[in-house]
Amino acid sequence: MAIGLNQFGKELLQDILAEADAAGRFYEDVFFEKFCEYLIDAGELVTADRAAYLGPPNTGMRVDGYGGDPRDASGTLSLIIADFNQAEEVGRLIGSDMNAIFQRLSRFLRKAMDIEWRNRLEETSSGFGLANLIDQHWKSVTRIRMFLVSNRELSERVDGREAEEFDGRIITYSVWDIRRLHHFVTAGHGREKIEIDLQVDFGRALPLLPAHLPAGDYESYLAVVPGQTLGAIYDKWGARLLEQNVRVFLQARGNVNKGIRNTLQNDPSKFFAYNNGITATAEAVTTEKRSGQLFLTGLKNFQIVNGGQTTASIHLAYRNNKDDLSHVFVQMKLSIVDPKLSDEIVPKISEYANSQNRVNAADFFSNHPFHVRMEEFSRRIYAPSPDGTFRQTKWFYERARGQYADAISLLTQAQRKKFDLENPRSQFFSKTDLAKYINVWEGHPDTVSMGAQKNFAQFASDVGQAWGKNQDSFNENYYREVIAKAIVFKSTSKIVSNQPWYQGGYRANIVAYAIAKMSHDVTQMKRAVDLEVVWKRQAISSSMEASLAGVAEKVHEVLIKPPPGISNVTEWAKKQACWDRVRSLAIEWRVSFLEELVTQEQHKSTKRNAQKEQKMLNGIEAQALVVKAGVMYWKKALVWGKKNKLLSPKDIGILNVAAGTTRQIPSAVPAHH
Repeated sequence: MAIGLNQFGKELLQDILAEADAAGRFYEDVFFEKFCEYLIDAGELVTADRAAYLGPPNTGMRVDGYGGDPRDASGTLSLIIADFNQAEEVGRLIGSDMNAIFQRLSRFLRKAMDIEWRNRLEETSSGFGLANLIDQHWKSVTRIRMFLVSNRELSERVDGREAEEFDGRIITYSVWDIRRLHHFVTAGHGREKIEIDLQVDFGRALPLLPAHLPAGDYESYLAVVPGQTLGAIYDKWGARLLEQNVRVFLQARGNVNKGIRNTLQNDPSKFFAYNNGITATAEAVTTEKRSGQLFLTGLKNFQIVNGGQTTASIHLAYRNNKDDLSHVFVQMKLSIVDPKLSDEIVPKISEYANSQNRVNAADFFSNHPFHVRMEEFSRRIYAPSPDGTFRQTKWFYERARGQYADAISLLTQAQRKKFDLENPRSQFFSKTDLAKYINVWEGHPDTVSMGAQKNFAQFASDVGQAWGKNQDSFNENYYREVIAKAIVFKSTSKIVSNQPWYQGGYRANIVAYAIAKMSHDVTQMKRAVDLEVVWKRQAISSSMEASLAGVAEKVHEVLIKPPPGISNVTEWAKKQACWDRVRSLAIEWRVSFLEELVTQEQHKSTKRNAQKEQKMLNGIEAQALVVKAGVMYWKKALVWGKKNKLLSPKDIGILNVAAGTTRQIPSAVPAHH
């Protein structure tokens, strides 16, 4: 049972206040971060970088963040303004409020083009960095999207805001209020409704060929989509059309495939022959027959599960009026998927459609065995009590969006209280959090600074390959180390916030680089941080705390002094050159901290033992599954296999053991017969 709007608003507010207080952060920073995570999930933004600027009184100017470099978003400049309300009851956002807030954002955009105004700003401020980024890359900006995020409820009398034009670019406005966020979170945890009327919105229905039996329980179709139509659909709905995992990997590889672009520009009439087309799903379609031919007229919750690069490339050509799409056609395989089964079926369609690219196929869906195992550990393993009390807690890993909310939705008040004590909100972490905690230790602070989605793509690729080589390395010890790394990350966030030199801004980048530098230097010394001790204490030592405070200050100095040609600190933090500079810093580590380190051999020995243990556990699980299936199941399998001549002598021997025709006990390692 989903929680109501008011309760949802209260819980969001309490989460923000609690997280900010625990980490010593500003409420507005946490609000921006949490709200924008949902916008990224929804495909509205590729990333959301904090860049807070509030103009002097009476200037009516404000900005809170932006959606990354417009050159990485097909020329779209996304600007974000936040409206955070601390009242416990959900407030009302009326039309005049909304217009006044957007006006502040518009004033900032116009002022960003004024060199005299920019020169009056502090060069290390995020306001200057964003204004300079806009001015430097203005020629590559083709459109502007302005987002208002608010935990107030927009009045139902407000049905939109007219698009405007500025310096030849269209400005569109989007409001994400608490009602829209609540609907997004509760309606299937992460899919906003997409209703496409091909006839009304795009001027044409598409001829459709059924590819299923009329009496079957499954619908599938083939269609040919004109490039102009696909480009226009993507222009309206954007990355929300891309199934989330496709979106993540598309970011990892860059938006545009050169081969596709060359065909579009130089040989558009052969595009259909050269391109594999797109694979898509929808919850429902509307069709009609015209002179005996079936036509597709509408789609509900349309998602592209393969062909993201094709779609993005066609969209770029669509935005670039020089490219002629009139001769471009794209084949589309369309499957109709019941919304109740979408979480199970859509990932499979995507994986099999992408089977020609194994990195894609290991696409790290939430039901990938890595995530399932991490979730199982998080529900079972209690963290040691840090304060000497008898109460033990768990770290709640949310492998799929909405699991935490689902876990508490059916609980009584008393059960909820018990759940909250055992699973404190401060010990909740998601897939993107996990990727962040791991990647800073692996030496990727520049990738972490690129935002949750791009960082997750890198993590998914690395861990997906590692899982394929040796899944036993992802064991209980690995999980405890993940939690220890989470503790280091959260502790460093608080340390940075409390430093006298910290004036606000770039905290996430400072944290990522400080931990990455510590990990790098310790590895260079052929030593390792004793993460088992961090796990046992559920806290970092005072020596590590002092060391991280020192390195964070040095990192901060590098971040706020980018090289000539780069004035935006946030964009500088995303570059390999920034990490190269931090990596080369000479740090005098405290002797007390160095004394806490263990040798790499000790660390490897712990890992080897944990792998052996996991291998044994996997074997026990396999044996349990064989026994659970039952003797009759294996007898039938043996008879069927022999009848169809599919079994080798070794297979027959194994099935004889499972079927109980011998006196042997099923072994985790198949016996040689």
